[in-house]
Amino acid sequence: MGQITDKLFPPNWGIVGPAMERLIETIHMAIIATTFAVLVVIPVSLLAAQNINSNKIVYNITRFIMNILRTIPDIVLAVIFVGLFGIGVFGGIVALFVFSLGILAKLISETIESIDMQPVEAMRASGANTIQAIAFAVVPQVLPQFSSFSLYVFEINVRASVVIGLVGAGGIGNLMMTRFGFNDYNSVFTIIIIIFVVVILIEYISGKIREAIV
Repeated sequence: MGQITDKLFPPNWGIVGPAMERLIETIHMAIIATTFAVLVVIPVSLLAAQNINSNKIVYNITRFIMNILRTIPDIVLAVIFVGLFGIGVFGGIVALFVFSLGILAKLISETIESIDMQPVEAMRASGANTIQAIAFAVVPQVLPQFSSFSLYVFEINVRASVVIGLVGAGGIGNLMMTRFGFNDYNSVFTIIIIIFVVVILIEYISGKIREAIV
């Protein structure tokens, strides 16, 4: 460790240009994966909420699948999808999507199960169908938490996209692994600094947005 630490200095600032291009790629991966996960998780979380979905078979199957997805580490998902789709960002996006879906489904379904059911029952008693009851009685209660959880998962995906890049899923993690393979520790150290600053900045901005929402 001492020998490697000595090789890290001084940082190679010449790698900043290529690193920023890969960093933008990494952020794009996180945005795309999070967006699709947020869209898909809406019906999935409703099916996984016991107080909304009265069909026990569908409920148990949905929960079982989401539990399986949540237990698979992101880097394992990346290895699987990079093997299926080849080296590049597409495999990374799919891996992040599956990873995000498992986390969001658990958080949002548990939020839905904790809502006050009296508005839902009142709308059903007044003749509203299921979609109307969900839109006007469930959504207003879970929307702040839904937005907060979506931002939280985006933060996780930014960090995870760096890790999955190490196995060929694109982004700045792939660049860091390449430079590490060439023993270019000065460039690796610069990339680490860039990742650290960007992650802290994203967490700060996301935290402020969550505070404003909740």
